[in-house]
Amino acid sequence: MAENYWRNQETESDFDPINSLLYEWSDPEEEEEEFRSEFFEGLSGRRRKAAFVLMSVWVITIFIHLFSWGYWLVVGVTGLVGMQFLRYLFAKPEVMPQLLSDDEIATAPKISLLVAAKNEELVIGNSIEMLCNLDYPAEKYEVWAIDDRSTDNTPSILDRLATKYPQLKVVHRRDPATGGKSGALNQVLPYMQGEIIGVFDADAKVTKDLLRWVVPMFDNESTGAVQVRKDIANASENFWTKGQAAEMAVDSFMQQQRIAVGGIGELRGNGQFVRLSALKRCGGWNEETITDDLDLTIRLHLDGWKIDFLMLPAVEEEGVTKATSLWHQRNRWAEGGYQRYLDYWRYIISQPMGLGKRFDLLCWLWLQYILPAANIPDLVMAIARHRLPLFGAMTSLLFSLGFIGIFKGLVRIRSHSERLGFLTMLDITWQSLRGIVYMAHWQIVMLSITARMSVRPKKLKWVKTIHQGGDRESFEF
Repeated sequence: MAENYWRNQETESDFDPINSLLYEWSDPEEEEEEFRSEFFEGLSGRRRKAAFVLMSVWVITIFIHLFSWGYWLVVGVTGLVGMQFLRYLFAKPEVMPQLLSDDEIATAPKISLLVAAKNEELVIGNSIEMLCNLDYPAEKYEVWAIDDRSTDNTPSILDRLATKYPQLKVVHRRDPATGGKSGALNQVLPYMQGEIIGVFDADAKVTKDLLRWVVPMFDNESTGAVQVRKDIANASENFWTKGQAAEMAVDSFMQQQRIAVGGIGELRGNGQFVRLSALKRCGGWNEETITDDLDLTIRLHLDGWKIDFLMLPAVEEEGVTKATSLWHQRNRWAEGGYQRYLDYWRYIISQPMGLGKRFDLLCWLWLQYILPAANIPDLVMAIARHRLPLFGAMTSLLFSLGFIGIFKGLVRIRSHSERLGFLTMLDITWQSLRGIVYMAHWQIVMLSITARMSVRPKKLKWVKTIHQGGDRESFEF
């Protein structure tokens, strides 16, 4: 069933700017037929679907400004969202399983850990060393390092480590290998022996007991994947890294709360674990998306699996230190998140994934993508009609949830390692205020993405994102 969730390959005309220009002078009847065939197919025509959504947002926002009942409609929607917020805030998170004991480890499943790397010579060695020295029987787990055509010393570092650790398997990809990270992971999928597959970035830092915490979470047969909480290794460096630490805190809090109310848990790439049978049923990693983790999240839920969240221990990664790098990275994340709604909208509506999950998805689609896009025509109409913006209260509600989420997330994290006295709570409050200021950039990113995806097609390409600990590869536009 899940193979049907794969989107078709985009045609060359979808990526051709000349054809995009000529499209403006195409025959209206042919244009309408082509639009309908792509839009209602559900798995292709992202650009036109994005344009349709953006146009609809503008038209509906302007329309509700013209009628008195529009105000009450917005009040009603705001009330529904507010009630969902209260459910998130007061839900009791699920109790995490106990650490896998020495007696239980004898019957524990075999695990395959994957790291796809390209030009990661400054960080890959440390990460592989950590993954090869976990507190788990060496014969029960394997580490796959996929060198994706690196031009630095990454290949030689991996080859040298392979002679040191028998559980390490190194694969070197050569041209014309395609698919980026997803292609690299799919290449070794047929050869993995683990029942559970863990995926890490090349700069990941993990604790030795990580697998002993993850494995018990798969005792629930309905659990298809587990996401480990992410933390920022260089959080104290500057405003941007401190902001990313706050961002990871609110993400961890909301992940737990969404799962607790029957919503969806989401994968975050680094530190994600997937049941091999679930992964194969969902067709492996999608090589036609720029965020394989978010895409796989939707396909797992559509296939009836649950995604759980592990609060402790965390997997650390290096946060970007410059505004330009942050902009590129967040744009990629935002576009990947939007793509999954455009790709799978028919299945989200038709598949029996449950009312709780469907409403949760709808709520976050509205808050993350539709609301930022609607704020522009809302502001235009408010100025033209000399009235307050209709969506102002809802935007304020979103920022309030963000502040409370950061605060409660930081409290939940720090309470495991220190006593929360007055000064500590004061520090957490300050971090939360600074974090919500940082989080405001998401409104600009989401607005930019919904507009750009509507007018400009593109291909994926690999470019450098420089980090202090080493070079990383990411998608850029």
